[in-house]
Amino acid sequence: MRTTITIDDDIFKQIESIAEREGRTRRDVLNDTLRRGIQTARRNTTGRRRFETGSRDLGRCLILSIDNVTEALAVAEGEDFR
Repeated sequence: MRTTITIDDDIFKQIESIAEREGRTRRDVLNDTLRRGIQTARRNTTGRRRFETGSRDLGRCLILSIDNVTEALAVAEGEDFR
């Protein structure tokens, strides 16, 4: 199949370099590279387990209301903060 795509200059230079070094055509290098990239992308998205964090009991709340900044600082930093 023939189609037209736009490739960034740096990518084209890398494909061209690989093709020259390995004695292959740019077309073959590009197709092989795309195949490997697609396979890697599929592997990374399938079979992925959902990540969950466990819950922990942190005890009772030490501050009656976080609306009272002075009380929150007193609990967090000790009574010496004043």
